[in-house]
Amino acid sequence: MLTRRSILQNSTLGLGSIALGTLLEGRAPPRNSLGGIKGLPHSNPRVKRVIYLFQSGGPSQHDLFDYKPDLAKRFGEEVPKSIYPDERKTTMTSGQSSFPVAPTSIRFSRHGKSGIELGETLPHLGKVADDICVIKSMYGEAINHDPAATCFQTGSVIPGRPSMGAWVSYGLGSLNKDLPAFVAMTSNGTAKSGQPLYDRLWGAGFLPGRFQGVKFRGQGDPILDLYNPPGVTRIQRRRMLDSLDQLNREQHDLYGDPNINTRIAQYELAYRMQMSVPDLIDLSKEPKHILESYGPEVTKVGKYAYNCLLARRLAERGVRFIQLYHRGWDAHGGAPNNVKRQCNDTDQPTAALIADLKQRGMLDETLIVWGGEFGRTVYCQGKLTPKNYGRDHHPNCFTYWLAGGGIKPGFTYGKTDDYSVNVVENPVHVHDLQATIMHQLGIDHERLTYKHQGRHYRLTDVHGKVVQDVLA
Repeated sequence: MLTRRSILQNSTLGLGSIALGTLLEGRAPPRNSLGGIKGLPHSNPRVKRVIYLFQSGGPSQHDLFDYKPDLAKRFGEEVPKSIYPDERKTTMTSGQSSFPVAPTSIRFSRHGKSGIELGETLPHLGKVADDICVIKSMYGEAINHDPAATCFQTGSVIPGRPSMGAWVSYGLGSLNKDLPAFVAMTSNGTAKSGQPLYDRLWGAGFLPGRFQGVKFRGQGDPILDLYNPPGVTRIQRRRMLDSLDQLNREQHDLYGDPNINTRIAQYELAYRMQMSVPDLIDLSKEPKHILESYGPEVTKVGKYAYNCLLARRLAERGVRFIQLYHRGWDAHGGAPNNVKRQCNDTDQPTAALIADLKQRGMLDETLIVWGGEFGRTVYCQGKLTPKNYGRDHHPNCFTYWLAGGGIKPGFTYGKTDDYSVNVVENPVHVHDLQATIMHQLGIDHERLTYKHQGRHYRLTDVHGKVVQDVLA
C-alpha cells in the first residue's frame, strides 16, 4: 500500500528532481576514456603535468631575484611619491611618517651559462639556473593575502571559483585511475606558520565535486582511514562499498542529483587509494643519494622537502596537477632573516626536484611553477638598519619562475623600474600566467568554460594571453 507521502514523493517531488537532474547532467560534455572532456586537449600538449610550488606570504623580489645595486646609494632616502604614491600603500604602512629606501642586505651573484642573478640564499637553485625561466614582470591587483592568493589559484579574488587544478582535472581527466588527478599538500616554514590556507584554494567551486584537489595531510597518514580498522578485511570493505553503491544508485535514479554520482566515484577512488597510496609514501626504496639531494628533512612528513619528493613520486604515477603550498614568507619585519630561514627550508628541495625530474627524463613533460601571491615594497616597514628591515605587500611587480616542458631555460623575462616598484617591460598578469600554464597542457584557456548561473566561466575570467616569449 502506498502512503500519501510516498505518492507525493514519487510523483510531484520525484519527477521534479529527476527533471532537474536531467537538465543539470544534460549540460555536461561527453567524457573520454581518461575522464576528460572529449576533444581535449585542444592542441598538442607540451607537458603532461604541473607541479606548482606556491610560496604563501609574498616572497621579496628585492632579496631573491630582482637585484637593484644602485639602491645601495639611496639607503634611507625617501621613496619619491611619483614612484610610490600614498594611495597604493596598505593601511599597515600608510600611517608611517617616512618611507625610506631599504636596499637588500643580501649579496647577489650570477649563475650558470645564462648568468641569471640570484640572492646568496639560493645557492642550490643557482646550480640549476640554466633550467629555469625567471619572470620579473609579474603583477596583479589584490594587495591583501587572501584575495591575491585566491586569484592566483582560481582566477578571481572572489572565493568560490574552481581552482586551476580542478579546471585541469575537469578538462583532461586522470592518467592513473588509482590516484586523484589533483593533489594538494601544505608545509610551514621554520620562521612562522604564516597565512591561513583554506580548502577552497584547491576546491572545485561550481564544478562537480569530484574534480577538487585531494589534500594530503602533513602529519600521520596522508589520507584519513587509509587502512581498514582491525577486524575488517578488504573483502568486507568491498562488500560494504558494493551495498553502498547500490543504495546510492537507487537514490540517483529517484532524484537525479549529480552529486550522488560524485559521491559514488569518490568512494571508489578511496577504495583504490588504499592500495596505491601505501606504495606511494613508502620511501624505503629511494636511493640514498636521492634522499640526500632533497636535504635533511626529506623523510619528515609534512615538511617542504618531503612534499617535494612526494610530488616527484606523484608525477611518476600520473597525477596531473600537484600543488604544494609553503607558508611563512610574510615579512613585515625582520625581512633578511626571514628570507634566509625560508630559503633554508625550500632552496635545496626545490633544486633537487628539478634535478631529479631531469635525470629521470621527466622534466621535459613536467611544468614547474614557483611563486607567491605578490612581492614586497622597496620602502621599509618599521625601523630601518643596514642589516634589518621590514617590507609591506606589493602587487605591482614581483617575480615568478618556470621550469620544464616547453619553457625557455636559462632565460630572464620582463623588467622593473630602478626601485622594483613598477613593471616597465613585458608585463605578465596573473591571468597571463594561468593562460600559459593551460597552453602547455594543450588547453585553450578561452575554450575551456563551464556554464554557471547563466554565464560561461573560465579560469582566466575575461582576459589573459599566453606569454609566447617564454616558450621554447
